[in-house]
Amino acid sequence: MGKNRLEAFSDGVLAIIITIMVLELKIPEEQGIEALLLMVSTFLSYVLSFIYVGIYWNNHHHLLHTLHRVTGPILWANLHLLFWLSLFPFASGWMGANPSAAVPSVLYGMVLLMASIAYHVLQKLIINTEGGNSILKQAIGKDRKGKISMLAHIAAAGLAMIQPWVAQALYAIVALLWLIPDRRIERMLYNTEEEGKSIK
Repeated sequence: MGKNRLEAFSDGVLAIIITIMVLELKIPEEQGIEALLLMVSTFLSYVLSFIYVGIYWNNHHHLLHTLHRVTGPILWANLHLLFWLSLFPFASGWMGANPSAAVPSVLYGMVLLMASIAYHVLQKLIINTEGGNSILKQAIGKDRKGKISMLAHIAAAGLAMIQPWVAQALYAIVALLWLIPDRRIERMLYNTEEEGKSIK
């Protein structure tokens, strides 16, 4: 299988995930502003999850651009990532409907954690396939940002049992950390292309 088919399939799944999430925003039966105010927590949960899905889509796009050969383990690792991302609508909707409850916020954090672990596994498999001198390996280095995110998700999921709003704030902070575009892979790809042109 070529990586274009893998990327197209992944893009399609992510588009469906976003569609399902927005369908959780039910149209109020009432016409007053009060009806909208009752939906604030659900809307904020949707916005946060939309940002997370966008972050994964963006980074996944760059990740696959470093790939030259798709293997069976990479296919399964990609499906593993998509599985956890597909749980975003459920976890997001439950937390949005119950913003002050502990368990929905814990579940949201666990889904975020498992998605970040799945992404890390996919990264590792691509590096193993492409080699230690691959563009991806050179670009991410020790991947401190990814490891910090995983630790933050673990801490937030634990904090959710005591103060759900603190956990939710931490989820938002991690999203903001990744909202700043990660140019490492993009720079490495550009430099490699420029080197190839200069050799020709």
